[in-house]
Amino acid sequence: MTSTMPRTAGERGRRPFARSRWAALALLASAQLMLVLDVTVVNVALPDIGTALHLQRSELPWVMTIYTAFFGGLMLLGGRLADLLGARRMTLAGLAVFTASSLLCGLSGNAAALLAGRSLQGLGAALMSPAALAVVMTLFTGADRGRALGVWSALAGAGSALGVILGGVLTSAAGWRWVFTINVPIGVALLVAIPLVVPARPGPGPAGRGLDVPGAVLVTAGTGAAIYGLINVGGHGWAAASTLLPLGLAGLIWTAFALLERRVRRPLLALGLLRRRAVAAGSFLMLAATGLLVGGFFLASFALQHAHGYSALHVGLVFLPVAVATVAGAQGGTQVLARVNARIVAVAGLALAAAGYGIAARWPQPGQMVAGLSIAALGIGATFVTAFTASLGDADPAEAGLRSALVNTFHELGGAAGVAVLSSAAGAALVMARLGDHDFARAFAVGAVCAAAALAIAAALVPAVRRRPAG
Repeated sequence: MTSTMPRTAGERGRRPFARSRWAALALLASAQLMLVLDVTVVNVALPDIGTALHLQRSELPWVMTIYTAFFGGLMLLGGRLADLLGARRMTLAGLAVFTASSLLCGLSGNAAALLAGRSLQGLGAALMSPAALAVVMTLFTGADRGRALGVWSALAGAGSALGVILGGVLTSAAGWRWVFTINVPIGVALLVAIPLVVPARPGPGPAGRGLDVPGAVLVTAGTGAAIYGLINVGGHGWAAASTLLPLGLAGLIWTAFALLERRVRRPLLALGLLRRRAVAAGSFLMLAATGLLVGGFFLASFALQHAHGYSALHVGLVFLPVAVATVAGAQGGTQVLARVNARIVAVAGLALAAAGYGIAARWPQPGQMVAGLSIAALGIGATFVTAFTASLGDADPAEAGLRSALVNTFHELGGAAGVAVLSSAAGAALVMARLGDHDFARAFAVGAVCAAAALAIAAALVPAVRRRPAG
């Protein structure tokens, strides 16, 4: 017999709120996906961009890397601004900057305009990404927060693969300018839709305001110098002055930043946050997972294009199984984290990554290589969701933006480090006129060793805790 008892006002209110939360997550996730895509979307479009704009060989890598340098370097500042000024406000401001600068990139007629546009894209991404994740953290609690972080984790990993795919499709079908201008209509639609479903929340009162400007300058300069040095490794090696000087400078600047943060009244980053085991574990897992994923894409796309003559479109389509595997790994990790502890999930994910890289090293032909990277991506996807859950699972609204920025900073550092390590392992293979499969086997073997080393560290560092099922 069907009950006719009327629902209470609370029951009637909860369902629309639940629906609006998931709608908000869908919109914020779409915005975040644009930012992640733009890390790798220009990978396969670089030859066409260089030809159209008459870029020098030394200028080409900066079309990719200047975005990462600004994105990673300004992330902590963006997270702090989200906590001070309001996460929704900073989400919209960052999205507006990113959308406008995407149009500038698409319309650019020379190297200076394109690099300026890419720099502004990085600025917009640094403002938006931690703020959008902070909004998600305030909208969801308990088991729903875990599911929301699973969606976010899938984007962090799959976005890198989808960027290669989308870049190949757009470059082949519509031209390289659409790699950038496709962001414009999507960004405008999101700017209209997000305020309709994401509630505005008040920021801190006057007593809670205050921005550590010297700290922001130092951490931005240090992180930017580190990313610059890591990016430089691929072309010049670890021993080059252009690598060692920025990396050494980054260490000195970070040391100065740490000393400053102990003295200021309202520090940009409370150093005690990094001493929390869960935050340190999540940051390390993000560094390792992103390095393995982005480094693998760089190495494999280079091998397919230069050793096997694949077109941009063909490279993009070949990476589709890797993207699917990353999403499947993240969603599977989300379900498993509710039943087993985070340490087991992290170790199992990194074991799959090591095994996948080992397959690519043993059989570096295109089919086997992509199969190996798909296995690795399955484990990396699970590692991503473990990293987000460990770092952010217990974050309160007052520090959600800063924690989000911290984990996203390690995402950018990891991508740069992964490319640096694997490109230096490939060595002469990246500049040889005639390439064979065996030229990349050693680099994939190095990736397998890195994954195994990360596994050992994760076994000791990641706490053996389970995600709480309810908030």
